[in-house]
Amino acid sequence: MKTCYKNARIVLPDAVREGCLMTENDTISAIAFGPGACLDGADVTVDCQGMYLSPGFIDVHVHGAGGHDFMEGGEAVYTAARCHMLHGTTSIVPTTLTGSRQDLLDFVDGFNQLDLEREGCPHILGLHLEGPYFAASQAGAQNPEYLRNPQPDEYEEVLRRTDRVRRWSFAVELDGSDRFLEALHQHGVISSLAHSDADCKQVMHAHDMGLRCLTHFYSCMTTVQRKHAYRYAGAIEAGYLLDEMYVEAIADGSHLPAELLQLIYKVKGPRRVCLVTDSMCAAGMPDGEYSLGGVPCIKENGVAKLMDRSAFAGSVATTDMLVRTFCNLTGAPLYDVVRMTSLTPAEMLGIGTRTGSIQVGKAADLLVFDEDVQLKHIVVAGRTEFSTLQ
Repeated sequence: MKTCYKNARIVLPDAVREGCLMTENDTISAIAFGPGACLDGADVTVDCQGMYLSPGFIDVHVHGAGGHDFMEGGEAVYTAARCHMLHGTTSIVPTTLTGSRQDLLDFVDGFNQLDLEREGCPHILGLHLEGPYFAASQAGAQNPEYLRNPQPDEYEEVLRRTDRVRRWSFAVELDGSDRFLEALHQHGVISSLAHSDADCKQVMHAHDMGLRCLTHFYSCMTTVQRKHAYRYAGAIEAGYLLDEMYVEAIADGSHLPAELLQLIYKVKGPRRVCLVTDSMCAAGMPDGEYSLGGVPCIKENGVAKLMDRSAFAGSVATTDMLVRTFCNLTGAPLYDVVRMTSLTPAEMLGIGTRTGSIQVGKAADLLVFDEDVQLKHIVVAGRTEFSTLQ
């Protein structure tokens, strides 16, 4: 089926242009630019009413939503994923939490049974394993009971059981990390630093061995420290110095203040910043008490925190909120912010040639939204999943 989206402001990676777009089944088949541009031969026409037509958002770090955690497995994965889809996430990478060896293996086995292209859900791109190889001093909301160093018999068993792991986040300074990095590289798994006490030199060494990303930049990682009068750079400084390093930013307005979002954008630029939700089960839910990997937490004032309010417990953000908040707090142009929520995550995952931007031949994953990033139309693989336009 051919669908034409007319009277749109098309959000490209480097500009916003008036135009018209055609999809054929699950692929973008034609684009015409200019005021009043028209493409003939459509079976269905959607009038975008002068609003933005954007690529769908890609969330590469997300733990749950709608009252469900991805670690529950089964139908809970689809329920949480659909909740995020209704906020603009057309591709998602479910993310685990630190747990026991058996919890990890059981979850991987269950994930192997999921339909990654289930109708009514976003594309499920694979797994992001966050932990359990973390520094205890940087545990944050990760359950400290299960933290451990990389264990070859464990991670090799995980990688043997599934080919659906896309990313693995861990602390690169732990004993056994070099061997772990080599194993990830051999299996084509993207390596990320998280919950780490690594200093700048250790991060640079890990980068030389293939480290690609810094997970939730600024959260649970080191910065400049003073030791016996001398100052030492940390992981954050390495993230700025390494031009090719991707960094995640939780742009919910709470995890990072406006000044840090502005700095990240200024130094790293839209080609190396991935906006992520890092949201937990309370996303899309009312305030109250919840659990994150067995750790009690509370949602209040638009954020999730540990019960003693000493640290955030993930977030309750959605991708439409990320775009809206980042635009408002930094003044960055919409096309750059959308890029950080679509094409840049796709490129980080190595799938930027087939999704993440509006281009002929790419996936028909599309959003229509207004000036306040309020969603009016959501398309996944050419299917209309939500619309107020028809």
